[in-house]
Amino acid sequence: MDGARFASIVHRSRVEWMDTDAGGHHHNTAIARYVEAAEAELMRTRGITGYFGAAPRVRYEADFSAPLWFGQEVTTELTVERIGTTSITVRFEIRAEDGRPAASGRYVAVHVPRGGRTSTPWPAAWVEAWSSGQGDHV
Repeated sequence: MDGARFASIVHRSRVEWMDTDAGGHHHNTAIARYVEAAEAELMRTRGITGYFGAAPRVRYEADFSAPLWFGQEVTTELTVERIGTTSITVRFEIRAEDGRPAASGRYVAVHVPRGGRTSTPWPAAWVEAWSSGQGDHV
């Protein structure tokens, strides 16, 4: 399903000391943590249970455009971009508290039920939950 307006969420957090190097600038890996926090909130707000542990990433890309600093508020916007039979593509944008873009990218996850070895179609309830174009803010 391409071209439709799918689920999205805006998640706010803060750059913690563990997210930075000794100079206070964020580690690139902190971006993945902000994205995962937003993803978890998206799944919770959409009533999706069982996703974690059944949706491994098979692709992850990020472009870094500006540093984030210790103590800054961070806004992560996550949008489902494409829903395939067994995969989902999610786009993300991360901004500093002044609105400046800090990172953007996308990832692809596939549905592999716990204990499985190959991908299978997404549960219909998950597809329905992701197909709604309404965004959530937390």
